[in-house]
Amino acid sequence: MDFRAKWSQRIKSLPPYLFARIDEKKREAMAKGMDIINLGIGDPDTPTLPPIVEAARIALGRPEHHQYPSYEGMLSFRESIAHWYKKRFLVDLDPHTEVLGLIGSKEGIGHMPLAFIDPGDTVLVPEPGYPVYHAGTLFAGGETYYMPILESNGFLPDLSAIPDSVYRRTKIMFINYPNNPTGAVAPDSFFAEVIEKATKYGFIVAHDAAYSEIYFDGNAPKSFLSFPGAKEVGIEFHSLSKTFNMTGWRVGFAVGNASVLAGLGKIKSNMDSGIFQALQEASIAAMALPDFWMENLRSMYQERRDVLVSGLRTAGLRVIPPGASFYLWAGIPAGMKSEEASLALLSRTGIVATPGNGFGISGEGYVRFALTVDTPRLKEAIDRIVNEGLFTPKN
Repeated sequence: MDFRAKWSQRIKSLPPYLFARIDEKKREAMAKGMDIINLGIGDPDTPTLPPIVEAARIALGRPEHHQYPSYEGMLSFRESIAHWYKKRFLVDLDPHTEVLGLIGSKEGIGHMPLAFIDPGDTVLVPEPGYPVYHAGTLFAGGETYYMPILESNGFLPDLSAIPDSVYRRTKIMFINYPNNPTGAVAPDSFFAEVIEKATKYGFIVAHDAAYSEIYFDGNAPKSFLSFPGAKEVGIEFHSLSKTFNMTGWRVGFAVGNASVLAGLGKIKSNMDSGIFQALQEASIAAMALPDFWMENLRSMYQERRDVLVSGLRTAGLRVIPPGASFYLWAGIPAGMKSEEASLALLSRTGIVATPGNGFGISGEGYVRFALTVDTPRLKEAIDRIVNEGLFTPKN
């Protein structure tokens, strides 16, 4: 019998990897000795905070952490999450039933449709948006209905534009604020409208709040669960990755509706063995840190944001300062395509930025920049773009 590693139809159905050309061009530029400034990746450039590393070091030596963990997370870990939510958002959570540990929020988001979606069910997905919302839906056999989030509507989906027939087929709505890639923060009225729709039609709301702690101008975003009726219809995903510079540690959690978390937990109990307990101990230390640690991080990102917003505007791009996250969503001149702009940035200035259409068709006409290099390098990046005149009108 011939051995054939034939891909499944669901794998074949995944969108093409748009960033392949960017990666190829980046390798070519590096091979030529070009000095690359990478503003494309959402990965903090500063190390995990020292008290967290020290807590992990101590926990690594404890033999009780060397065995299989529970899939839902240690009770002490879930209690620390509940305490942090109460302190940060004034939201009460039962650590026994309303908190679930995740191997990074991406894992939970990707597994969510497997727990609730049958073939033919609809999932509402923001677009442009995090690709995992659609990928998880695809793997579960569901149908994605995209909700455009446009600059003209404050980067919010127009919930009134979704047909009644679609709402009636919907099992899950994904929302994400502070938003990736746009950096937008949702107003209270939006969350209230989401809850009203979910209550009327009976679907689950899954709010991705991974960027809630990287905010600017002292305006702390609210939790979805802080709104009346939210816990009755949904859950919230969170991650320690961006909050505490722990992207490589893979620790996250979901909180909210106990029934929804039980369904997600059923998938997890069959698919993974939970978070390494030493990392849970380190995460407990992270969530107990004094406020000044996060204030220092926010101050650093705010300085970077202000420098890059000003500089990109000087370079000819249209930039709305993000209210949170560490991304800038920049509109490029009319007539230029997102991938064209990204490739020009790389080949002519050595700057890596993410083409907006990689997040969905509504992202065409934009480029995303990440605030994940220090201020001097950001200023150098701006100088290169301005000097090259990539986005200034040609006479």
